[in-house]
Amino acid sequence: PYMGLIAVVLAAGQGTRMKSDLPKVLHRAAGRSLLDWALAAVAAIRPDRVLVVVGHEAEKVVATLPDWAEPVLQADQLGTGHAVSTALLRMPPESEDTVLITYGDMPLVGSRLFERTVAGLPGKAGVMVTFAMDNPSGYGRVLRRADGGVARVVEEKDASAAERLVSEVNAGVYAFPARPLRAALSTIAAANAQGEYYLPDVLSILMEGGSQVVTVEADPTEVLGVNSQDQLAEVEAQLRRRINQRWQEAGVWMQDPDRTYIDDGVELAAGVRLYPGVHLEGDTVVGEGAVLGPDVFALDSSIGPGARVWYSVLRSARVGPEAEVGPYASLRPGTVLEARAKAGTFVEMKNTVVGEGAKVPHLAYMGDATVGARANVGAGTITCNYDGYEKHQTVIGEDAFIGSDTMLVAPVVIGEKAVTGAGSVITRDVEPGALAVERAEQAQISGYAARREQRHRARAPKEPVEESPEAPD
Repeated sequence: PYMGLIAVVLAAGQGTRMKSDLPKVLHRAAGRSLLDWALAAVAAIRPDRVLVVVGHEAEKVVATLPDWAEPVLQADQLGTGHAVSTALLRMPPESEDTVLITYGDMPLVGSRLFERTVAGLPGKAGVMVTFAMDNPSGYGRVLRRADGGVARVVEEKDASAAERLVSEVNAGVYAFPARPLRAALSTIAAANAQGEYYLPDVLSILMEGGSQVVTVEADPTEVLGVNSQDQLAEVEAQLRRRINQRWQEAGVWMQDPDRTYIDDGVELAAGVRLYPGVHLEGDTVVGEGAVLGPDVFALDSSIGPGARVWYSVLRSARVGPEAEVGPYASLRPGTVLEARAKAGTFVEMKNTVVGEGAKVPHLAYMGDATVGARANVGAGTITCNYDGYEKHQTVIGEDAFIGSDTMLVAPVVIGEKAVTGAGSVITRDVEPGALAVERAEQAQISGYAARREQRHRARAPKEPVEESPEAPD
C-alpha cells in the first residue's frame, strides 16, 4: 500500500558462470524461475508499476513475464547504473515517485525486506540493503565514514587490499526518490575495471549537501544471488526448506524433509504422508490421508484421499480415492484410476481409464484402454494399441477376467464378465460372459529329452588326448 512506488527489477544479465543457453533469471528453483520468485515478492508490496530490465535473450525473458510487469530493453549491458537509467526513461522526468530497485536472480528476498527498505526513505537521499559475510568475495564492499555513515560502495575488482577486508557488503536492493536518482545517474562515469556504469556510484553524489544514505540490514540467506549452478542449488535448498516447513505446519507428515521435494504450486491436504524420495511438481494435488513414497515422481497429477503410491512415476495422471499405484509403475498422460483401482508392480498405462475397484496387478501395459469396474487384468497382458500408423481403443467390460499373457489387439471389446484364456491373442470382440481362447492345441512327444541329448552328444567335438612326453635319449 504505497502510493507512487515504482519497482525496477534488473534481469538483463547473461549469467556466463551458469554455462547454460538459458538466461540466468529463467533457471528454475522449486517450481518457479528465479525471476518469478523475485516478481512475486515485489508484487506483494503492491507497487504502482513494475519495470523489468531485460537484455540477454530478451525475447525468452519477456515471454515469461506476467501482464502487470513492463519489460524495458537494455540493448547494451553497460552496468547496473545504465540499466536503471534505461528504466527511468519510462517515467516522466518530473516524477516524484519512490524507486525500489532489486535483482531478478535473488529468489529468497521476501516482501518484508522491500517494505523495510521503502519505509526508511522519507527524508533520506536513499536506502541501501547490506549484510555481513565472513567471506565477502565477489561482492561490493560498503565503506563507512568515521561517524558510521555510508561513504561509498567499492566493487571488489576496484577495491584495495584493505578495502577487501571489509565484511559489510552491498546486497543490491535500494530505494531512491526518482528525480534526484535520475540526476545522479546522468553524472556517473564508467571509470572502473569493468568499464561499466555502476549504480552504487550515485551514493556519494546523492549525499552531497548533507543528505544521508541509510542502510537496512538483511539476513545473508535472504539476499543470496545466483551466478553459478552451485549457488542455484543452494537457493533451491533454502526454498525447499521453506516450502516443506509450511506444509509440515499445515499437517503434512514427512519422514525426512531434506529428501522431500515439493514445488511451489503443489497442493497438499492435511494428513498426507510423504516418505523420502518424493518429488511433487507442477500442478500436482494430493488428497487427505494419501501416502506417497518412497521414491515417487508426480508431475501435474492428482492423487486422491487415502491413495497409496510408491516407487512410481506419474505424469498428468489422476489417481482416485484409496487407489493403489506401484511399486514400479508408470502412469503416463491421460491415465485415470477410479476409486480403489490398482496399477501394480511393473505396470505401464497411457490414456487409460481403470474403473472403480478394477485391478491391473503386475507386468502389464494398458494403452488407449478402458477397463471396467471390478475387472481383473492378468500378468503379462498387453493392449496392442498401435498398428504402425494409428492408435486404437481397447474396451474391457465390468467384471471381466483377462487371463495372464493375453494380447488384446485393438480395436477390440471384451464384454462384461467375459474371460480370456491365458496366452491368448484376442483379435475379435468377445461377447459378455463368454470365454475366448486362442492358442494351438498342446502336443506331447514322449522320450524327446533323451533323443535331444543324444543328438547333442553326436555333434559335440571329440576332446583331444594328451600324449605322454618322450623319454630323453
